[in-house]
Amino acid sequence: MQELFIFFFIILTASILQTSTGFGFSIMATPFLLLLFSPQEAMQMNIILSLVISFSLILKVRQDIDLTLLKKVIIGSVVGAPFGSLLFALVDVTTFKLLIAILLLGLTILLIKNFSIQQTSGRDYGVGFISGIFTTSIGMAGPPLLLYFASTKKNKEMIRATSLAYYIFIYLISLLSQLTIEGTSLMVWLYSLYALPIVLIGLIVGQIVFKKLHQRLFLKLVYLLLFAAGMMLLIQSIWTML
Repeated sequence: MQELFIFFFIILTASILQTSTGFGFSIMATPFLLLLFSPQEAMQMNIILSLVISFSLILKVRQDIDLTLLKKVIIGSVVGAPFGSLLFALVDVTTFKLLIAILLLGLTILLIKNFSIQQTSGRDYGVGFISGIFTTSIGMAGPPLLLYFASTKKNKEMIRATSLAYYIFIYLISLLSQLTIEGTSLMVWLYSLYALPIVLIGLIVGQIVFKKLHQRLFLKLVYLLLFAAGMMLLIQSIWTML
């Protein structure tokens, strides 16, 4: 019973975060789900519940999606994904995660200090390419996209909507890949089913939170989540090396 209560609390917090920002479910949920489940089970629950949230919200936010940018990011991801798989097979993943963690933390600090770049078509494809690499190598698609959106000063509506639309694409591919290559378990689907009422509460609360977040506070939340993702990778890498 205690384990189930902890599980529900993790899912509720992560659902509110994902609904109010368009990202953050995996950053918040995965490290804690790993304390309760195997890596494969935690990853699959994360993907399934993220998809539930994204599909639930996408019709409501569809008018805020930057379709041109989304198409370029998706194309870049498709091209980048095989390179990520190659890196995973050839490079020491722990060292790679450590380098990514340091880079992510450094770029987040630059963003906090008002670092910005100009959006270009080439950079749109490029961030998708990097996101594709991240997805298949370290299982974290979001940080490159968030860094790019924040550094190009996108508004919160566009960031949330385009992120949710992108996650539908990337998580569907990831889930199909997981089910085909690694299989699944009854526990994954049972716990995902148990979590649905909690996700619904998170959707309602998250929508309220989103309406109250002004642009400046929204960006501060982006920086906090990026920093958390960097710290999570850093801790994982150091822990594995010890």
